[in-house]
Amino acid sequence: MSPRRASVNEEMRRRSRERLLQATIDLVSERGYDEITLGDIAERAGAARGLVSYYFPSKRHLLQSAVHRLMNMEVAGALEAAPPDACGPDLLARLIDCILALATDRPTLFRSHMASILAPDTAGFVQCPEQQRLARLMEDTLARSGVQDPEKDYPMLRALLMGAVVGLLLPGAEMPLPRIRTELFRWYGLDWELGVLSATVPPPA
Repeated sequence: MSPRRASVNEEMRRRSRERLLQATIDLVSERGYDEITLGDIAERAGAARGLVSYYFPSKRHLLQSAVHRLMNMEVAGALEAAPPDACGPDLLARLIDCILALATDRPTLFRSHMASILAPDTAGFVQCPEQQRLARLMEDTLARSGVQDPEKDYPMLRALLMGAVVGLLLPGAEMPLPRIRTELFRWYGLDWELGVLSATVPPPA
């Protein structure tokens, strides 16, 4: 039997990695970060336990990679669903709305994600391939919306969105989604009617 081509092996590795990332999303959403192990993730993904450590140096790294992949996929889908003649500000509004909706729909996942970044005993923010793809997508959206220096402005957009997620999910002190959306849209000069949440989220009084 002839050995598999390198491209076949690469595709198999890609699929195995993506199964692990998706299993992490599913299990953390269902049970919470502290209630699952790397063995649980491997079992859900149908992979060997050792494969998890091969791709990811830690459980925290795996979680951040999984959430960044989810955000990248959802934002890309939201932008692709925009009308062909959608203006740049509408695309930026769609990006913001997508992140707000994900945090609202998956609070356990996003609380775990933020905790993995902010906990003092961790290495903080993981700049994995999934995060870098999301960064490029966000920079491109900023450029299309008219921002003069998207690479420089991207860290601010990232910080604003992280702050918005914390505001939405801070236990016992959650801020309402309309208020947070209003402040984000005001920062970038976006009309309330843009994006994808305007029809379901009433503007604040």
